[in-house]
Amino acid sequence: MKTDANPLLQPSPLPYEYPPFDRIRAEHFLPAFEVGMQESLAELDALVSQDAEPTFENTIVAMERGAQTLQRVATIFYGLVGTHGTDELQAINKTISPKLAAHQDKLYLNAAAFARVDALYQKRASLGLDAESLRLLERYHTDFVRAGAQLDEPQQARLREINAELSALTTQFQQNLLKHTNELAVVVTDREELAGLSDTEIEAAAATAKSRGVEGYVLTLQLPTLQPQLADLDHRPLRERIHRASVQRGLTDGALDNRPVILQIVSLRAERARLLGYDTHADYVLANATAGTADAVNTLLAKLAPPAVANARKEAERLRQAAGEAVDLKVWDWPYYREIVRQADYDFDQNALKPYFEMERVLTEGVFYMAKALYGLRFERRDHLPVYHPDVTVYEVFEEDGDALGLFIFDPFARETKRGGAWMNSYVQQSRLLGKRPVVANHLNITKPAGDEPVLLTPGEVNTMFHEFGHALHGLFSNVHYPYFYGTSVPRDFVEYPSQVHEMWAFWPEVMARYARHHETGEPLPQAMIDRYKSTEQFNQGYATTEYLAASLLDQAWHQLPADASVEDVERFEAEALEQAGIALELVPPRYRSTYFAHVFAGGYAAGYYSYVWSEVLDADTVAWFKATGGLSRENGDRMRQGILSKGGTMDAQAMYEAFRGRAAEIGPLLERRGLTAN
Repeated sequence: MKTDANPLLQPSPLPYEYPPFDRIRAEHFLPAFEVGMQESLAELDALVSQDAEPTFENTIVAMERGAQTLQRVATIFYGLVGTHGTDELQAINKTISPKLAAHQDKLYLNAAAFARVDALYQKRASLGLDAESLRLLERYHTDFVRAGAQLDEPQQARLREINAELSALTTQFQQNLLKHTNELAVVVTDREELAGLSDTEIEAAAATAKSRGVEGYVLTLQLPTLQPQLADLDHRPLRERIHRASVQRGLTDGALDNRPVILQIVSLRAERARLLGYDTHADYVLANATAGTADAVNTLLAKLAPPAVANARKEAERLRQAAGEAVDLKVWDWPYYREIVRQADYDFDQNALKPYFEMERVLTEGVFYMAKALYGLRFERRDHLPVYHPDVTVYEVFEEDGDALGLFIFDPFARETKRGGAWMNSYVQQSRLLGKRPVVANHLNITKPAGDEPVLLTPGEVNTMFHEFGHALHGLFSNVHYPYFYGTSVPRDFVEYPSQVHEMWAFWPEVMARYARHHETGEPLPQAMIDRYKSTEQFNQGYATTEYLAASLLDQAWHQLPADASVEDVERFEAEALEQAGIALELVPPRYRSTYFAHVFAGGYAAGYYSYVWSEVLDADTVAWFKATGGLSRENGDRMRQGILSKGGTMDAQAMYEAFRGRAAEIGPLLERRGLTAN
């Protein structure tokens, strides 16, 4: 393939270097990856072979300027693998992932490169660097050391083998999960079994069945253990079928069995940690996180677990009372009777809100309005820009004074080629050094209704939109010199903090007044319904907290295993870990079981799933500050932007928070929010 015919091999000519999705084909990626890796190695060779003594400019800045082709190709490729991962792209991923891992090792295990970095690091205090440049030098040194630069040759050889194997295994885990999730979608032939679902949801299930060439209706599975349909379906046997399908993902004999994949991943991660001088993989990960140590994480989780479990047990008793003696309450019954209890105890039906939460209006009059009121932003559609799927919309983002800020991509709907969950990613990362402005994307997994039916959201989906947009703002507001520190390039246990804070605006009165209107009549959501909804904020928090903590504790159990540990049975290990943590409740399974825990076995949250609650301590403390200082105001927005959102990773996260807040975070607001203060 001629390089001039490959759109990945040069910067995009579109505004902001937005990817030319209409020109990119699957066959472009492998050649572009090869060119990108060759360029990167050539740049490294030129850097280490120069006669000049190492300086910050000719070494660290040169590294920051390097590998731009490879960075561009990888960013676009992995963006598409997650959002529209066709079989062709999945095959390429399987081929390229180990090669990229090996390429990374060639960079960080280059002795001459580390020698230059180390020489600068040893005399860093005398270099006269500004704060961001000094931190960049320190981070590069840390990254080289954590990547194995100080190991001897046999150890480095083994490290290369481990990294290649792990890259292949995590890719296999994700591909197995995607395939098995699609295979386990529940087929229903009798419409009467779908009683309780709305007509729109039933029509969407019929459309999915038709698209798959199946008779009847297809209910697809979402990433967490509990599936959303369980809250509405009256047909108990169907609820059981859906739940059993959900927990079966990756738990099957044959090619899609994720159990042996997990055991290999855990063993290799532990071996790598020991090679690098750490007792466990958790110790390795947490040394580079805000938490600092496994003990700090264990202490927080142990503090939250007992009251969460106690509250969950009380909730279970109330559900049993509602279900009656004739029903032996099971896991798949919890969401159904939860809604019955919510309606009985609070006179509130969650589904009654959906007609007031039309997706487009939530986005433009809710999310975008919040961004204008708090930060002065304005959004304009850019339909002329190409997209990778017809459901995707692109917006240009402007500052209050009219200056262009970046691009925002909105990709809301579930599809077979899209991974589960909701996330933000960046296609172009802001950097003053490289003269780049941000292109960020939000991805959700909302079920697309059939035909021209309106897209009506649950309160949870509304909350998720605001959450993911918080991540988007973290990227859009990035104002850093070096690309290393861009936006969300912060510790894993800090990155969720800004996004969680922005959830508060989803149900802020001034924001709701704009977007919460009936999709047919335009009537605003009645205040009485809002009040009833707010009265349920601590409802079911025992369950929600327990299922989250169970997943977090599982993550830590796997990754606090030493290298010489021997685990043979994944299910037994899970059960024993939960029992030992005092959080093994039959009616409250972990939010993710190991075989479909993509966050930790296919994503970046290994030993880091606790990050959500660690960040929530900061979030709840910040929400208390917002409420005490006037709420949705430009003054508050500017302080949040300048103190947190614009800084990226340019300073220590804990120090950044304390400078913004004026003190360390307090845990009280989190305990109060989750109703965990009662005995």
